[in-house]
Amino acid sequence: MTGRFGFLRRRLLQLIPVVLGITILTFFLLRLIPGDPARQILGQHYTPTAAAAIHKKLGLDEPVWTQYRLFMDRLVHGNLGQSIYYNESAGSLITQRLPATMFLIVYAAVLAAIISIPVGILAALRQGGVFDQSTRLASLVAFAMPSFWVGIVLLLIFALKLQLFPVSGYGNGLTDHLWHLFLPALTIALAFSTIVIRTLRASMLQTMRMDFVDTARIKGISRMVVLMRHVVRNAIVSVVVVFGINLAYLVSNTVIIENVFSIPGLGQLLVDSVSSRDYAVVQGTTLVLAFFVVAVNLLTDLAYAALDPRVRYE
Repeated sequence: MTGRFGFLRRRLLQLIPVVLGITILTFFLLRLIPGDPARQILGQHYTPTAAAAIHKKLGLDEPVWTQYRLFMDRLVHGNLGQSIYYNESAGSLITQRLPATMFLIVYAAVLAAIISIPVGILAALRQGGVFDQSTRLASLVAFAMPSFWVGIVLLLIFALKLQLFPVSGYGNGLTDHLWHLFLPALTIALAFSTIVIRTLRASMLQTMRMDFVDTARIKGISRMVVLMRHVVRNAIVSVVVVFGINLAYLVSNTVIIENVFSIPGLGQLLVDSVSSRDYAVVQGTTLVLAFFVVAVNLLTDLAYAALDPRVRYE
């Protein structure tokens, strides 16, 4: 138990420079976007006087390092700033949009597990067979196709032509959320599951060649028990690690897919805010998504150490 808490403490300390780096990149890369935020906000009502007032309100008339210091001071106190475009606090906007994005991420992850785990196991058990070869080809094709294109195809077929699912929106209530978000979650899951299938298949094949599997069979243990208790149990550890590491890929896909299906989540908010040069909202949204990925990577490390007895916290 002591080793576990020590491991957690060290990992949290290691995350401090990561989080600091995220804030620096988020702040300064946003300033590299060409164009004047005041001109974007004012549009045809632009005047030098109005632009100067907006620059002062946003702190853009200060040196860039002063702007960053003020940004960090607000962030430490839990203040993400004020949205100049929506005329509302960035934290409030993010809080309103966060549930839709989190629901979509979890939904896509669950669908990816439902698709990839049985397919990966069957592909490994039938190595070189028709199912295995078909799975490898389908995984390669699915991985190569852009997610937004897959989303548009699913939208055209199942929403517009067959009218089985809504074209856009988030819905109200759990059942309605599941119905509205099925196509976008499936779009993300199809791309994400290709990675998991290949990882699980390779891990299963490697595990089945281990001596302890042959020993279990020699002892007369049934094939199904050997498969579930020894092979799948050991192979699934690699899947957990890959699942966590590639979550950033899933989150980035969520940003794209939310705009394809018009889901009122953080992805749509981020794209709209970049277009309007709404610094506070872009910074806040990016930080929330980045911190989510960092937190999941930490949980992945803990889960890996818990699942694999060969890994020691020390």
